Amino acid sequence: MASQDWVDKDFYKILGVSKDASATDIKKSYRKLARKYHPDQNQGDAASEKTFKDVSEAYSVLSDDEQRQQYDAIRAMGGGARFSAGGAGGGAGGSAGFEDIFGNLFGQGAGTGTRQRTGFSNSNLPPEFADLFGGGVGGNGFPGGFQSTRPQKGADRTATTSISFAGSINGTTIGLREPSGEQIDVRIPAGIRDGQKVRVKGKGQPGQDGPGDLMVAVSVKDHPLFKRDGDNIRVHVPVSFPEAALGAQIEVPTLTGELVKMKVPAGTPSGRTLRLKGRGVKTSKGTGDLLVIVDVVVPQNLSREAEAAVEAFRDATKDADPRAELAAKARL
Repeated sequence: MASQDWVDKDFYKILGVSKDASATDIKKSYRKLARKYHPDQNQGDAASEKTFKDVSEAYSVLSDDEQRQQYDAIRAMGGGARFSAGGAGGGAGGSAGFEDIFGNLFGQGAGTGTRQRTGFSNSNLPPEFADLFGGGVGGNGFPGGFQSTRPQKGADRTATTSISFAGSINGTTIGLREPSGEQIDVRIPAGIRDGQKVRVKGKGQPGQDGPGDLMVAVSVKDHPLFKRDGDNIRVHVPVSFPEAALGAQIEVPTLTGELVKMKVPAGTPSGRTLRLKGRGVKTSKGTGDLLVIVDVVVPQNLSREAEAAVEAFRDATKDADPRAELAAKARL
């Protein structure tokens, strides 16, 4: 850009900052304006496109300490006046050209008319602002048809697989068969949850910058006894009425197949959950617990002796009414 243009344009005003604005303030203002006026956000709007070019030009100068210092000096000396490229009536005695004056000031050759600097097109942003529209500058491009200039990595592929409950707890390896006949071995880590995905590096679509990855969605089959709850495992365990009423030591199955002893406190109602620490799912972040839901079992067929015992128990506890407060709680 010619130095004459630097005199004509007030880059501070364009960015909406003061002349003593910090680099942080300049960057913040540019980010806001670039997002607002970017051509992708205002397709077909020539005015917005021009504004975007102006703020990009202003930022390219003011964000560079050396260029900003030169710009401030030119503005101070030029005072906003217009200069011709050469003196009127020229000749050796004519007035010195604008570029001659300021070219010498900053070490440029006389009459060059331009100086080298990094500019911005209306479709690009500086790399530090690549996050404005969710993509990289030059490498990923922008939506709206702007072309990428960096080799692209191949696209990811997706696949699905179903594994056993045990495979999800302990980890497993499954084989996926390609149409070509090649088998891809996929290692499923221990503790994976239903619906999670496993990434297989380099097994996606080919690309100039290397192949993409294969994303494998994992479906975990149900278990007839165990149910996963985060990293905890829930299991329903039946207990007899005497065990629940009087208390007992019972054996409970675990994920490893081992039976562990657990105390059922006296007076445990059906549906109460008891916890066995550290008997849940083991992951890299820790180990869950085994949550044991107590199911009190009512016997279906009683012998005459057992029936007599239950009747005796009924008579002994006839003053206890389990529904005593039910009517009061039901009132609206």
